[in-house]
Formats: sequence, C-alpha cells, structure tokens
Amino acid sequence: MRISPFISLIRLCLVATLALAGSGIARAAGPEAKGDKAVAIAVAVDVEAAKTRLKVTLSKPVAAKAYLMERPDRVIVDLPEVAFHLPAETGRKREGLIASYRYGLFAPGRSRMVVDLSQPAVVSAVRVDQNAPSGALLTIELTKVERDEFRRAASESSPQAAKQAAAEPAISKDAKDTRPVIMIDPGHGGVDPGAAALTGMVEKDLVLSFAQQLKKKLEAQGHYRVLMTRDQDVFISLGDRVRTARAAKADLFISIHADSISGGQDVRGLTVYTGAERASDADSAKLADRENKADAIAGVESGDAADDVMDILQELTLRETRSFSHGFANRLVGELDSIARLNKNPRREAGFRVLRAHDVPSVLVELGYLSSKQDLDQLMSDEWRGKMISAMAVAVERFFSTRLARQGPAAVLP
Repeated sequence: MRISPFISLIRLCLVATLALAGSGIARAAGPEAKGDKAVAIAVAVDVEAAKTRLKVTLSKPVAAKAYLMERPDRVIVDLPEVAFHLPAETGRKREGLIASYRYGLFAPGRSRMVVDLSQPAVVSAVRVDQNAPSGALLTIELTKVERDEFRRAASESSPQAAKQAAAEPAISKDAKDTRPVIMIDPGHGGVDPGAAALTGMVEKDLVLSFAQQLKKKLEAQGHYRVLMTRDQDVFISLGDRVRTARAAKADLFISIHADSISGGQDVRGLTVYTGAERASDADSAKLADRENKADAIAGVESGDAADDVMDILQELTLRETRSFSHGFANRLVGELDSIARLNKNPRREAGFRVLRAHDVPSVLVELGYLSSKQDLDQLMSDEWRGKMISAMAVAVERFFSTRLARQGPAAVLP
C-alpha cells in the first residue's frame, strides 16, 4: 500500500469582515471593484502628531477592510485583486507609526497589504476618495494608542478572519495513472516576497521561475505527474502547502528557496534540508525559524492543525518517510556536487513546517544566497539553471528507479 492516510485541503479564501480600532468593529470603505482589476500606482505616507496616514493611489475605487494583529503588531488590509505597479523599494522605509509594509496577491481574486507597526496603533479611519485625479485614493489612518488599548482591539478581531476555511481537496487523479506524483513547492509568494537581493530581485519570483522550469523538465520525461503548490505570484500558507501535497497523494515533495543573510557576502552555496524535530546545527535552526514565520509575514495566524498531532501509526510512518527523504536528499547532493557550488555543509536538518507531512518524502532545497553576488549571478544564469534542473531530474529518476522498473505502484515509497 502507498502511504496516503488523511486528506484535506484548505481553500484559498478569507472571511472578509474583521474587527478593529478601539471598538473592535470592522472598518470598510469603497465599493467592490468590478471588471478589470484595480492598479496601485503610488503610495505616500503622511505623518501628523499621533496620526499616520497610508495613502494608496489606485486606478479605480476598491473595497478595503482592515484589522489588527498582535505579536508582532500589524495592520492587515484586505482588498479585491490589485495589481501593484510600485517601485521595488516601496514600503521599506520607517515613517511615523509604520515600520514597514508589504503587499501582493493573497489568494485568487484577493490582495493584501500588511503594515508592520513601529508602536501600538489602531485604524481610526479607512476612506476611499473616488474623486481623486488618478481614479481613487485609499487612505488608511492610524492613531497611536497605549498597549492595553491595542491589545484589546486586536483581541476583539474575529479569530477566523486570518485563517483559511477547510474544504475537501479539489485535486483529482486518474485511477489508472500509476505514475509517481511529484509536488514542487516554490517558496513564498504574493504578499510574502521572501529574501531580497540588492539588485531588487526577490526570492518569490526567482524560485517560481526555477520551479516552472523543473516541472517542464520532469514532465518531458513522461514518467511522472508533476504538480505545483503555486504556479503564480500568490501567497500559500505553510499548512496549505503540506495539505496540498497530501491531498494529491504526492510521492515526493520538493520545496525550492533562495535565502539571504545580512552582511553574509561570504556565505554561499546550495544546501538540501530534510525535516527533523531538532536542527542539525544552529544556522539551520535559525533558517527554519525564519521560514516558519512566512504565515505571520502575510498576516495569517497559524498553528498546528489537528492532523499534525500524530498517533503511534503516524509516527512509524514518519520514520519510514524520513528515511526516503534522506535517501533522496543524499542523491540530490550527489548529483549537484559537480555542478553547483555547495554549502560547506550541504546536507542539513531542521524543523521546517513545510516538511511536516508524515507520509510524503520531503526536502527543502536552498539554491543559494541572494546576499552573495556569486550565488546571485549563478541563479540568474540560464546555463547554470539548466544544468541544475537536469541534475535534479537525474536525482528524481534514480530515486524512483526501482518503482519505474516495475512499471507499477510500489509496495512502499518511493
């Protein structure tokens, strides 16, 4: 029997009405945009005494709803789908009550802005001026408050507002198709950009392009059914990535990333990680901690789902699955050794949430560091990416070689 117990999938949508400001009542402004999606063409921040106003210039009015989250202190602004045509450095400067902000596609048809607060504040107004010269002006007004008032306002927000509703999986499979299923997971996406290079390149775009090329290469061999957790610039929660793989009864899960280290020009090289309760080293623990905060960066309250609590059978399955994970990771490092500049310790382990599926062999591949000019140059090279993808395809083929030779489903994975 193949390892494929419980199946669930999270629908990519949010409950829109949330509570905030002093009273905890949700604030909304503007009609829902119809027709073509709105375009954000400029953002400005006005600071006046205890108030800070975030002003977004849009091509047309949109409905905007906002609420508060604590730990860390944030304002979440949910919008219909908006195309953000803004300079790459937008949102990185600290101004007034705003420490920074980010934006992007949060789910199909929905966008989100996440505003990190420099000190406690509530949303005192959300306005849409439809008579603005460019089309519409969305204003989010923040007012400084004491910690107790902020905590009270944040706690009054609906706990379901930042969570995605459960649904039955929408993934179908032909029962006659016995090919191994490979799930490729491009890290980050949408409102969560991931790491950023000095050139302006961001991790979410780079790994999506790489994942798409890897998918094409694997599909061309005809031996596998290849799926992706995301195939566009959209946010996917860590739990959803795992649940999507399990819903598809994936035989292998490959998460693609490209990290960055502040002041780490000398730190470079590819690393392959497998999941573990205890990290193999301090650096791996720190990296896993950063990656595990992806949901918080996007304004999602995340926690262990019910099916993350394992019984004895699941724990035994996990041990077998991790054995397969280690086997593939070692094959991958072996194939890449002659092509890529490997990290000084290329095989590591850490508690990545995205590697938690107890019944799907899973690895996380850090292609390199965007903070390293040498790594970045390689990551931007078509020739280097082509060689990397070919080597990864060979590692996949060798991982499934026994199963493919039998031309049928294996008794156990792979």
